[in-house]
Amino acid sequence: MANGTDLIHPLWVRITHWVNAVAVVIMAMSGWRIYDASPFFPFVIPAEVTLGGWLGGAIQWHFAAMWVLVGNGLIYLGGNVIGGRLRHKFFPWSPRAFLADVLAALKGKLEHADLSHYNMVQRAAYLFVMLDSILLVLSGLVLWKSVQFPILRELLGGYEAARREHFLAQAALVGFVGIHLVMVALVPRTLLAMIRGR
Repeated sequence: MANGTDLIHPLWVRITHWVNAVAVVIMAMSGWRIYDASPFFPFVIPAEVTLGGWLGGAIQWHFAAMWVLVGNGLIYLGGNVIGGRLRHKFFPWSPRAFLADVLAALKGKLEHADLSHYNMVQRAAYLFVMLDSILLVLSGLVLWKSVQFPILRELLGGYEAARREHFLAQAALVGFVGIHLVMVALVPRTLLAMIRGR
């Protein structure tokens, strides 16, 4: 079990976490404005929660945050893979243990005594976010440079399918952020650990 002096999150993890958090907020809010310019579902996003003011401004915000998110994401993934943190923190993964942890969470009995250890729900959620972010980048490349990535475009089902996949992947990421914030509110010392590292 970790104590108050043990390092839970190294500095590079904390920096990439907070940079990702800012980039994701900018990407989501500007993406909503871009979506509103040509909606493909029977709803639009309220302008008050979008960023950019108009389509051109939203695209500028989106591209600026995209470079930050991709670069920072590569640092995060690279650091996790090279340092062995990905294997150590997120694996092994067990569907049976995952279901047990989900049931424990629904009953309010999921343990958080050792913040240095991720339970199966956390492992699944963080692995999902990594994979979802990859889908966001790949579908975003199709939307940005469709002609330059014809194979990727076809693998995603075409341009219009990529638009929907990009939107749904972004919605899933926003959903994760919402759940993540609720969990942090329920276990506030996780926030302190992500700020101080200990």
